[in-house]
Amino acid sequence: MKNINNPSTSIKNWSKDDQPYEKIKNFGPTQLSNSELLAILIKNGNRNNSAIDLAKAIMMRCNNCLNELGKLSMIDFQKINGIGETKSITIMAALEMGRRRLNAESVLKHTIKGSQEVAKYLNEKFKDLTYEVFAVIFLNQANKIIHFEVISKGGITGTVADPRIILRLALEFGAVGIILCHNHPSGNLNPSNADKAITKKIGDAASLMDIKLLDHIIVSDEGYFSFMEEGVL
Repeated sequence: MKNINNPSTSIKNWSKDDQPYEKIKNFGPTQLSNSELLAILIKNGNRNNSAIDLAKAIMMRCNNCLNELGKLSMIDFQKINGIGETKSITIMAALEMGRRRLNAESVLKHTIKGSQEVAKYLNEKFKDLTYEVFAVIFLNQANKIIHFEVISKGGITGTVADPRIILRLALEFGAVGIILCHNHPSGNLNPSNADKAITKKIGDAASLMDIKLLDHIIVSDEGYFSFMEEGVL
C-alpha cells in the first residue's frame, strides 16, 4: 500500500482529475471506480495509508464483489487497520440506503404475475443476509401486494411461523392471498421437511378462513424454488 507520508502518493497531491472528490464534482459518480466511491465514504486515511488504499483493502476482502461487500459486518470492516467504528458505520449506512432504494423500486409496486417476479424481489431483499428469514407477502383480490412482513429470523419452526400471527395480519390488511417466503443462506434450494410441514400447516389454516396460499418461495444465491411450480403445494 502507498504511504501517505510520501507527498507523491498522498491523495491531496494527486492530479485534481484523479482525486475522488474532484472527480465526482467534475464528471459525476458514474465515472468513479468502486474503490474511489468507497474512499469518499471513508473520507480520510491514516498515517500509513490513504483513503483509496483503505478502500482497496476493503474491496480485496470481499473479492472486489459488491454483493459480498454488502455482507460484511462492522467487525469485518474493523479488521482492516485504519477502519474504525465511525468509518464502518458510514459504509454500512450507505449500503443500507442502496438496499432501501432497490426495495422502493421493487415488485411491491406491481401486480404479481409469477413466482420468478417474486423471487427477484426476494433476492434483492435477502441477498446480504447470513441468517435465515421467514416472511409473508399479502395480496388483494387483484394479486397486488398490499403488505410484506418478516415473521421470524434465524430459522423456521412451528413457534416462530405461527399461522395465527400470519392469519391475523392477513385479516388486518384485508388479504385474500398469501405467499410464504424465506431464504437459504447456505445456497441449497431444496425444501427441508420443516419447510414442507410449515407450508402445509399454514395452508390448511388459511383455507379455513378463505385465504389462499398461492406459493412458498425459497431463495438463495443459486436461484429460487417455488412450491407451486414444482408441484409441492
